[in-house]
Amino acid sequence: MPEIRKDPVFGRWVIIASGRRLRPNEFRGVSAPENPRNCPFCPGHEEETPPSVYTLYGKGAKGQGLNACAGDQTGKKQDWRLRVVLNKYPALVSGGSAARAADGIYERMEGIGIHEVVIETPDHNRQLEDMSVPEIADIFRTFILRVNELKKDPRIKYVMIFKNFGRNAGASLAHPHSQIVAMPMTPIRVAQEIAGAKKYREDRGVCVFCDILRQETRYKKRVVGETGNFLAVTPYASRFTFETWIIPKKHQSHFERMAPGLAADLAGIVKNTVGKLRASVEELSYNLIVHTMPLRDRAAGHYHWHIEIMPKLSRAAGFEWGTGFYINTVSPEDAAEMMNKGKKYKV
Repeated sequence: MPEIRKDPVFGRWVIIASGRRLRPNEFRGVSAPENPRNCPFCPGHEEETPPSVYTLYGKGAKGQGLNACAGDQTGKKQDWRLRVVLNKYPALVSGGSAARAADGIYERMEGIGIHEVVIETPDHNRQLEDMSVPEIADIFRTFILRVNELKKDPRIKYVMIFKNFGRNAGASLAHPHSQIVAMPMTPIRVAQEIAGAKKYREDRGVCVFCDILRQETRYKKRVVGETGNFLAVTPYASRFTFETWIIPKKHQSHFERMAPGLAADLAGIVKNTVGKLRASVEELSYNLIVHTMPLRDRAAGHYHWHIEIMPKLSRAAGFEWGTGFYINTVSPEDAAEMMNKGKKYKV
């Protein structure tokens, strides 16, 4: 059973999950294997994962078109186009109590939560930017459906959606997938971001993300993509080289409340943005994270959900860990220009 322990200095929670070290890792060798024969996420290997909690089937399934099935327990069908399964090596598990206990001066609780894997495609080598817009839209609609399902558990306070791509971003399997982690508290980084946005609104009377949208739309030099509903920018104070944010133009605090009809527009700008990153950065590794309000909070005028894409071109070292400062060696303006012109970044 994982355990969650609270740091008494920073107030942050740390998950102790020893079972995670048992998970397979294709990236321990020199390079990720190209042969998917041993991949647990590929068709034909369904029994190597826990049963699906949600499945999208493609054409040919029961003679119909696209079908959704929640709670499919067969695990044997090979005509799926997307599967959601419980993580076989979870950071958090559903059993247990949400009660907190004292441990001397410390505080701890059982590692309750839900850890799911979204297997985005049956194709082992079909990465995000290679997928069609409808395929990527299916992924985002699935995120929304799963968050609203996980919300039914009253112990869950926050759901983190993220994708690790590549060795340097912490991916352990090459097959395209993302993860959903439901947890019993709001992560400290999210809480800090929300608090900062709240103070900005108290000081200036407007949402900071809406202000960012207005300024970046006028300035244009950090814009790397735009649709009718979303803007992609390299943020002014980028922490990482080629860091990119995707922000909805219409103010909304909760990702899971996004209208499903917007999924295709979001999919289009995500596909375009990741495609530009792949064109500019060799051997790209990145983390894609959805930032949103805690599940139980009301709609907020001070916070704006968004997606952050953080390429991993260098590692944090002593200065970064010791100070909290990030050193970015490429300005966001130069990064945007390279992405828009397809220029290659040279390390």
